[in-house]
Order: sequence, then structure tokens, then C-alpha cells
Amino acid sequence: MLILSRKRGQSILINNDIEIYIASIEGDNIKVGIRAPEDIVILRKELVEEVQANNQEASSAHVDPNLLKKMKF
Repeated sequence: MLILSRKRGQSILINNDIEIYIASIEGDNIKVGIRAPEDIVILRKELVEEVQANNQEASSAHVDPNLLKKMKF
């Protein structure tokens, strides 16, 4: 992992087409701007982890086949 120090207004450039921009710093909060090509998906890690945990929980849930037969679709 590469760790860099940046100040407000400074950027990090990745592969010449992804820019990470430090927009503001207020106490413990840092606002980060990301400029990237439209085909690059940018997601917050905690949301990805939450979706993965929910998917794992749903896939391991026991479903009664008889209950499914009674459902109308």
C-alpha cells in the first residue's frame, strides 16, 4: 500500500486518467473528489461490504419449499 500526504487543493494522479483531489479538510473529515473515465466504477468500500454481507446472509437462509409453492407470482 502506498501512503501519501496531501494538502487541501492537491491531487494524486493514477494511470494518467484518474485524479484523486483533496477538496477540503475539516477536523477528522476529508472531502475527496475523484475524476475518472465513465467506465470506471467508484464505490464506497463500506457499502460494497454491506451488500456482500446481505447477499451472503440471503444465500444462506433456509427457505421452505412448501411455502414457495403457496406463493402467487
